[in-house]
Amino acid sequence: MSVVIITGSCGLVGSESVEFFCQKGFDVIGIDNDSRRKFFGKAASVSWKKKEILRKFKNYTHFQKDIINKSEIEKIFKKYKKNISLIIHAAAQPSHDYAKKNIELDFRVNSLGTLNLLELTKKFCVNAPFIFMSTNKVYGDNPNNLKLIEKKFRWEIKDKKYFNGIDENFNLDQCTHSFFGVSKLYSDILVQEYGKNVGLKTVCFRAGCITGPNHSGTQLHGFLSFLVKECITKKKYTIIGHKGKQVRDNIHSSDLINCFWEFYKKPKSGEVFNIGGGTFSNCSILEAINLVEVETKQNIKKEYLKTSRVGDHIWYVSNISKFKKTYSNWKQKYNTEKIINELIKYYY
Repeated sequence: MSVVIITGSCGLVGSESVEFFCQKGFDVIGIDNDSRRKFFGKAASVSWKKKEILRKFKNYTHFQKDIINKSEIEKIFKKYKKNISLIIHAAAQPSHDYAKKNIELDFRVNSLGTLNLLELTKKFCVNAPFIFMSTNKVYGDNPNNLKLIEKKFRWEIKDKKYFNGIDENFNLDQCTHSFFGVSKLYSDILVQEYGKNVGLKTVCFRAGCITGPNHSGTQLHGFLSFLVKECITKKKYTIIGHKGKQVRDNIHSSDLINCFWEFYKKPKSGEVFNIGGGTFSNCSILEAINLVEVETKQNIKKEYLKTSRVGDHIWYVSNISKFKKTYSNWKQKYNTEKIINELIKYYY
């Protein structure tokens, strides 16, 4: 039986991957020690998802292990080495704010953890595709140098070159990165070079905002999920910087995992794709709140903080044309309105 190893298996991307590949008939090995609870508190815990997955899928095996501990992770790879057909690395410390206060831990999780997994893939299952969840934060705050137009509810791009979003050739240097962006950039380049120098079938998906009901969203991570939950349960939302007009593209975790499936069927080495909602699915914070107000027929109190997060993007939309051209069978199913409606039904 083919085995898929998934790190961060109870998080948003990981759990969606677990369900997808279990339903495809794979034996799925999940690695997740619920560090999210340690990072962001009880509300961010993914233990509920672990219980749900174990109850739902008999072909799922869970390991409560830390990816920093190479010797423990090696035991897992060694046990299943003959059957490993895919690695999905979705475990991470994902927050700007947490990374700034915990730089060493952030680097160990995001960088050393990724190195451990690449080395074990090279040692035990060199032919298995390796999918890495990178981030648009590798570009630092360079997107903020783009010419923008301020509109009533959002910032909009002025430069025609970027009407379809930011592509993979966008500059990574000469800008300010968050420490989270730095640790992910190190991992991103490392994953590329294990493809180009070592020959592993690796890919970096530089994602915009990933979302969906599987997300244990908190203020420090999980923008859209947290926004909808706050609006519905507390009828208020705190906006951090940029007047609430900052724009994000939003991709549903289901659409993202279908990207993984396409890559698995036709892998490459050292590949990079910007992936997100693109021009099909994006919104500002104010637009997201407006959508919640319309759908729930209630008023949401907005509280504004003037100081923005370090390295935070004012406008970011992914240009996903490279992936769509390479994997033409992939289709987006969720736009922002459909995503928000699904989240409302989940929390309301």
